[in-house]
Amino acid sequence: MAKKRKDDFAREEPRAAAEYYKLKTQAVDDLVNATQENSPPVSERELRKYTSGPRIHLTEWVKITLIKAWFSGMVCFFFLWGLGTYVPSQLDLLFIVGIALGFVTDLMVNPIFRYYAKTPGGNDRWMMFPKKGFVSLPLNVLYAFLLLFLVVTTYSVINAAVLAVTKAQDTIPLGVGPILFGLFATGWDMLLLGAKRLAGRIVGDARKNAGRPRSSRRI
Repeated sequence: MAKKRKDDFAREEPRAAAEYYKLKTQAVDDLVNATQENSPPVSERELRKYTSGPRIHLTEWVKITLIKAWFSGMVCFFFLWGLGTYVPSQLDLLFIVGIALGFVTDLMVNPIFRYYAKTPGGNDRWMMFPKKGFVSLPLNVLYAFLLLFLVVTTYSVINAAVLAVTKAQDTIPLGVGPILFGLFATGWDMLLLGAKRLAGRIVGDARKNAGRPRSSRRI
């Protein structure tokens, strides 16, 4: 009787394996041949459970602003703060920070914008000098000195205004920090980029108007 049970089990195992693989094959066929018409409806809430990615979708200009502010703050942290105790001259320190900011913009920030652009040249409007070449690095360094000058001026104006109101002496109300430094640099950068686009539109409209034929005067 024990031998008979073993024979029954031996017959049932191949049968169960065949049914198992048959079931899996049918599932694969159903998946391959699935279309929108023969598939059961699935709610949007159910689909969200299987989608990956961040829940908060940021707009393009917010992402650009965060990237610019983060890298500018990084320059402030590593160079302005990091070298502050080793470079006694304030002018020399600002010179180093300006060069570092230009190099970071040309070698790190702008390549990130080019890489993540949805279309070729799609993020050029967020760069002062979008064309990559031998000239872009010195131009970005010069532009970084302009941004640095505007940031330093912003700090000076704010501190002078606070001191004028509070009548305090021998104090610096607003010190230089990576967060505010990055926000100030990004704010001026966005304003200058907006001025560049506005100037480009004005020049473009002027060229279009200059190219139109003048209407003949009636005598």
